[in-house]
Amino acid sequence: MKLIAAYLLAVLGGNECPSSDDIKGILSSVGAEADETKLSHLMSELEGKDIVELIAEGRDKFASVPSGGAGGAVAAAAPAASSAAAAPEAAKEAPKEEEKEESDDDMGFSLFE
Repeated sequence: MKLIAAYLLAVLGGNECPSSDDIKGILSSVGAEADETKLSHLMSELEGKDIVELIAEGRDKFASVPSGGAGGAVAAAAPAASSAAAAPEAAKEAPKEEEKEESDDDMGFSLFE
């Protein structure tokens, strides 16, 4: 991650095609070191590519990944609908008195005294 962050910082700084030395310089300025194998792999993957286009492609790919957002809401709505149908039966039963718990008492203190 730090290699990608350093690469993006270099691009934001105006260097459209940062070199390995540029990335090493950014990392060394904050006391971090670059792993040579990972750095050479990153540089070979990014060679000749526009970082803005890569980010746009990545965003499109993430958009197609199911994240449980709407699908989870639909799945959760089905049990809720079945419990709503059972609600009239529960209303017919006599309401039970709730037992008063100790935590319900103010223990002799009031907020407004």
